[in-house]
Amino acid sequence: MLVRSVGLAVALIGSLAFSTGAAEAQTVSVTPLGSHDGEFCRFDRAMMFEDPDGTRILYDAGRTVAGVDDPRLGKVDALLVSHMHGDHVGDRHIDAVNAGECGAPAMTKVDAPNTNSVNIALGKSALIVTGSEMPRFFASKLKALGGDPKKSQLVRFGASRKVGGVTITTVPAVHSNGVAGAFIGGELGKLLNASGLTAYAGPPTGYVLTFSNGLVTYLSGDTGVTAEQRTVVGEQYGAELVVMNIGDTYTTGPTEAAFVVNELIKPVSVIPSHANEIGTKGGKVIAGTKTDTFIKALKVPAHLPLSGKVMAFDGAGKCTSGC
Repeated sequence: MLVRSVGLAVALIGSLAFSTGAAEAQTVSVTPLGSHDGEFCRFDRAMMFEDPDGTRILYDAGRTVAGVDDPRLGKVDALLVSHMHGDHVGDRHIDAVNAGECGAPAMTKVDAPNTNSVNIALGKSALIVTGSEMPRFFASKLKALGGDPKKSQLVRFGASRKVGGVTITTVPAVHSNGVAGAFIGGELGKLLNASGLTAYAGPPTGYVLTFSNGLVTYLSGDTGVTAEQRTVVGEQYGAELVVMNIGDTYTTGPTEAAFVVNELIKPVSVIPSHANEIGTKGGKVIAGTKTDTFIKALKVPAHLPLSGKVMAFDGAGKCTSGC
């Protein structure tokens, strides 16, 4: 009887080990959707995350996704918008991939007052998942365009919402989040612009995504240094992959962002974002840039968000290909 019990225990342990190994073997793909193929350019923010189960999440479509017909998009299950500034929600978008220059892409396609994010969500029948007071704004836009306002869904701090295999929560960001008059339109929009004011949209957010293979990813959004980066992102969720904004003036600068990564979160891997510069040439970091400064200050591997280049991450946050 004892031998049989020991045998069953060994089999159970082996089964659990196999299950854990199988889950970690599945990878999450991350594809930057910037303005120029193979480079990290001035306005690049957008990224597509694909769970092992096929769920596809578009983060901060901004200006470098060429609208709903961008051939790089494919299926989109949900869009995340960190805040309402035009370079994140999309006040306009590039004419086409590689149009213009890396530091000045051609962006004549105006998306206000709808936003690029709303147009993509409507065209792809995708959800928009946001925090703060943003869901009502997106719901009203969807309804006005003949879409389903219920596809704009709320998830606030400390809560979560699941889309396919991906669990989504919002976390605090320190930034501003006003809605520009161009997105409101009409007389109110004109009055706001004339007064130099914006409409209230609640606080900005970052996101924590937990994928079905166990990978936990922090998307900083536009933020400064916050205590929650240690207590919530690092300690509560244990983020293993960080997408960190490094642009300075508007967000953490490269050395401040490196402090967040090295001392507060301590992830396995990092992807720089929102550098507000031409960060690469020929796919290589340009010496002396903010991107270069950030990478050199890190204690963990950094992976460049080269537009169109797919990176794969296992459940422990290690890049397994494309980096």
